[in-house]
Amino acid sequence: MNISVLNIKGKEVGKLELDSSVFDGKVRNSLMHQAVVAHLANQRQGLASTKTRGEVSGGGRKPWRQKGTGRARVGSTRSPLWRKGGITFGPKPHSFRKDLPNRMKILALKSALNSKLHDNEMIVLDGLKIDSPKTKEFFEIVKTLKINDLRIRFVVGNLDKNLKLSCRNLPNVEIDSAASLNTYCTLDCKKLIFTKDALEVVETRVKKWLK
Repeated sequence: MNISVLNIKGKEVGKLELDSSVFDGKVRNSLMHQAVVAHLANQRQGLASTKTRGEVSGGGRKPWRQKGTGRARVGSTRSPLWRKGGITFGPKPHSFRKDLPNRMKILALKSALNSKLHDNEMIVLDGLKIDSPKTKEFFEIVKTLKINDLRIRFVVGNLDKNLKLSCRNLPNVEIDSAASLNTYCTLDCKKLIFTKDALEVVETRVKKWLK
């Protein structure tokens, strides 16, 4: 299968043959779901914390005697039943981390790439380079490609400082290196724009686990 290669002016400058072992049209939704859930879970810090009745301040003295008052027996004013009391079964700091085997992660990425190709949401550029960190210059590229109204993600072989600084103030524009591309980042955009060298890196990453 071939895909058109564009320059930053949006003009077709050639064709690129996609690796048939990577772009085979197979999309495994359940595998992509597992990869996305694991990725989002691993972003959580799990820092929410509440105090139990043993951790809140006060409550050391029994508020009234056990018998004879006509009121219910109470041992502490920091019981969960009382105002300013402890919290029952409240959250405590813990890890939400989910681990997936590397092979599953790569196969999920492969499915995501095939999904993008099938939905015509993938673009290949012959190159992407900016001499100085200027947002206006980067936005002109996005505008020329007619994707400025979409949520887009650029994937480059070498993520240099100029590219990173040029797009950081543009809403709905993200940029990643090919070495760090994952399933969530692949799916979390309406247009996925690769440079030629970046696509080759991703294909190599995937093929390594297909043997």
